[in-house]
Amino acid sequence: MDKKIGMISLGCAKNQVNAEQMMYLLQEAGYDILPTVEGADVVIINTCGFIDSAKSEAIDNILAMGGLKEEGVIGKILVTGCLSQRYQQEILTELPEVDGVLGTGSYGQIVSAVERLLQGETVSLFGDIHAPVDEVGRVLSTPEHYAYLKIAEGCDNHCSYCVIPSLRGKFRSRALEDCLYEARMLAEDGVKELIVVAQDTSRYGIDLYGEHKLPQLLRELCKIEKLHWIRVHYLYPDEMTQELIDTIAQEPKIVKYLDLPIQHVNDTILKKMNRRSTRAELDTLFDKLRAEIPGVVIRTSLITGLPGEGEEEFEELCTWLRKYKLERVGAFPFSPEEGTAAAKMEFPEEEIAVRRAEIVSELQSRIMDEYNEARMDTVMEVLCEGYDPENDQYYGRTYADSPDIDGRVVFESERTVKVGSFVMVHITDVCDGDLCGYAEEA
Repeated sequence: MDKKIGMISLGCAKNQVNAEQMMYLLQEAGYDILPTVEGADVVIINTCGFIDSAKSEAIDNILAMGGLKEEGVIGKILVTGCLSQRYQQEILTELPEVDGVLGTGSYGQIVSAVERLLQGETVSLFGDIHAPVDEVGRVLSTPEHYAYLKIAEGCDNHCSYCVIPSLRGKFRSRALEDCLYEARMLAEDGVKELIVVAQDTSRYGIDLYGEHKLPQLLRELCKIEKLHWIRVHYLYPDEMTQELIDTIAQEPKIVKYLDLPIQHVNDTILKKMNRRSTRAELDTLFDKLRAEIPGVVIRTSLITGLPGEGEEEFEELCTWLRKYKLERVGAFPFSPEEGTAAAKMEFPEEEIAVRRAEIVSELQSRIMDEYNEARMDTVMEVLCEGYDPENDQYYGRTYADSPDIDGRVVFESERTVKVGSFVMVHITDVCDGDLCGYAEEA
């Protein structure tokens, strides 16, 4: 066949897994997957369509590929993922560079879609977004020492500002044995850090088994000998059971890093968001997490400028952040997404939302400075991710750093450190926001 495929995957890790699955199906069908897009007969742009910035990034990539297509550098352009699901007709009519679109319910049809494109057809495929999750192999696009394990698809939360349920369908858990099988295969392929993801990992199993199954899944994952770190993302506060907290606290392989998106703490705003937690419940949960999981690092995401957020509500959020000192915080200005309940509400000017997000970031940078200062003269386990020959330094991540979103540790070593190995680093300084130190002798 000798046909070549280029893949660009945008957005979250969950989207990246879908891109890896599409590459696997195409590779199995005899296509060559290129490391870059140049020379590709078909370029697949797997998009995010969650907020305005993600949509802009997707469109920028489509236009850039359109330029390469016009120059004859690439062939066809196929747009997949959330943006195509959200704007099914508009993409083909408003972006003439695009030759086909594939919805989030049709990833399994990728080979057929590519074949039809190469035959000169215009492709538009949109399958059932509520269908059971397909079990498909993957071509990993992450470094070989870490990988994502997606344990469920879709979302049932229906937050007022979010379009994900309409793009990804209802929440569907994968079978426990399927998740474990994939995890074992990843470990055999050299994966040392497994990052468990879903739109709402804490809800895992409720739809399939009638009860929370994440604790059981995590305990079984910990039995996989070659896995060294297990990291859990996207836990919802109202689904954090005592069993889950105990499991995270007791299992040494589970890194004490929790990604808990809370979005806000003011009760009125939480209700407008259609969130199920109250301020009192969040306080109780975070006090419990700090008390029962020593050394826990907590990441959250916040939305500023949601309809109804005045100065008083915003100050409550800032006061709460100063009290609880979360180590990792991402703040995003409210983006009124068409088709959501929040978009119909009267909201503050965009400049206000943006400025409030900046204030949270400034506040958070001071909290991060305190966190980094407390790491001085300690020894931390670091997963080595690379070597910088220019400065004769290695770099990597601690348990407190998730790939691509958090910081890193820069360290010197008198011995050669293999990428993907773990090393104990004595922390001595902070350089441009990153921890710095030296590797202790083995």
